[in-house]
Amino acid sequence: MQPNLFPEQRNVNRGTRLIPSSVEAKSHRGRLQRMVGSVLLTCSVLLSLSACAASKVSTPQEGEAFSYAWLKGYAHTLASGPYVSHKGELPKSLQGMSWDDYQQFHYKKKAAMWREDDSEFRAELFHLGLYFDTPVHIYELDGGKAELIEYSPSMFDYGKSKVKGSQLPKDLGFAGFRMQFNTDWQRDVVAFLGASYFRAVGQEMQYGLSARGLAVDTALPKPEEFPMFTHFWLEKPQPGSNIATVYALLDSPSVTGAYRFDIEPGERLKMKVDVAIYPRKAIERLGVAPLTSMYMVGENDRRTGYDWRPEIHDTDGLAMHTGKGEWIWRPLANPENLRFNAYSDENPKGFGLLQRDRNFDHYQDDGVFYEKRPSLWIEPTGNWGKGSVQLVEIPTLDETFDNIVAFWNPAEPILPGQELLYSYNMYWGGIPPVQSPRARVVDTFTGIGGVVGQKRKYYSKRFVVDFAGGTLPMIGKDTQVKAVITASEGKVEIESARPLASINGYRAMFDVVPPGDGTEPINLRVYLEVDGQPLSETWMYQWTPPAKDDRELHNAGHLQ
Repeated sequence: MQPNLFPEQRNVNRGTRLIPSSVEAKSHRGRLQRMVGSVLLTCSVLLSLSACAASKVSTPQEGEAFSYAWLKGYAHTLASGPYVSHKGELPKSLQGMSWDDYQQFHYKKKAAMWREDDSEFRAELFHLGLYFDTPVHIYELDGGKAELIEYSPSMFDYGKSKVKGSQLPKDLGFAGFRMQFNTDWQRDVVAFLGASYFRAVGQEMQYGLSARGLAVDTALPKPEEFPMFTHFWLEKPQPGSNIATVYALLDSPSVTGAYRFDIEPGERLKMKVDVAIYPRKAIERLGVAPLTSMYMVGENDRRTGYDWRPEIHDTDGLAMHTGKGEWIWRPLANPENLRFNAYSDENPKGFGLLQRDRNFDHYQDDGVFYEKRPSLWIEPTGNWGKGSVQLVEIPTLDETFDNIVAFWNPAEPILPGQELLYSYNMYWGGIPPVQSPRARVVDTFTGIGGVVGQKRKYYSKRFVVDFAGGTLPMIGKDTQVKAVITASEGKVEIESARPLASINGYRAMFDVVPPGDGTEPINLRVYLEVDGQPLSETWMYQWTPPAKDDRELHNAGHLQ
């Protein structure tokens, strides 16, 4: 399956640009393939243009304990030298594998790390092969001493594949790892596999969207670069501890990095992340704490609504809590052309891709359970300065493509020789740990505008935004609630805000008439207020009017 890497380039007014981008993809044929899927197929295609690196790292000198400080120093030193690729350094028996052959590989449960220890965690390793053709070196860290885990065929069951583990080299390396928690030794709570991708689950125990260590040059008119975690250090958990610590070294042609993850499973799995980034060269667009998801069909976007299921998406919106305290909800969409938006901020309090709609009836998928997909909330610790939360929406025709990317982009230029330090908490689970105390958007619907029963004489688009929670249940019958609506272009008409008893909230409804025959995107904002005081978070949306010839009025024949 070969995606279109360069969608049509379009110009957009008011600082919003549609820019060609590499397309990330995924597939869900089985849990592992759903976890990495065609994201990594596309990654491997693009990485042929900018290869990954992996080489054995010299452990700390004798008498010196491994530490995050040591790892940062190593990454800094590595950035001052040339990039070395080890992509494709695999035995012939592991090259050109089919998915079915790779599915035959299974890590043996009896070989799991810490299985015989008094530990709340176990770790299993992924075998190289298929899309995973760059060796990753994994160490066990115990008491500050790092010991390389040597590959052994006794760790794996090769099933009906033709691969003979006994003929593979002892220094083969691995593709990544996953961990289980003591509540369920069969199902993963976290997995790192492919480039710098990783996933985790909350109490729902359901994989969904992905995160990455770093994004480089996403949505630019050139191939995206995918930095790779080339080395991991898995710290042996202390007896009784519910926190597992993982260190990682990131490398790519443009940047190196040192990472520390403190992983704490629970209702929401929490990751405390510390990052040190060392650019090798100037980077045009750096993405910090990048999130990757899929949105194909939803209540607000039926462009590809030919599937029998009402909705198909891992997440349905981008949530932002700005440095000034504003809460913003931006519903996702599956546009006809790639869209790029940047939301300027300073010292953001948080952002994330969320799956707010958790009603099975809205998806009707009893195989992949979209209503159980985790949300992922990023909570910066410390000041991140000026920059923007950036959102990329890429056209997709089916759910096997990850077409949504969001990340923080610092405003200052990224130059070689810098040290960029970031710390943040990641929360994986159904409901984020913090939400707006005001009313929140629970539904967004779109359709043809106009007045029912009257002939439409011109084209308009109807927007319906439902708010619930906050103080809305306390609103008296005589209180005048107003929907404050702004549009960057066009005319807003038929505005209303009225109670919606079914959700104990309010519904804002309005039409937008696009200016002329243009197809430039229109940015919309809506929130509820009473006497000038806001009652809700801010709903933001971007709508691209259809071309003139596609503006059907859908008038019934009896209307005059």
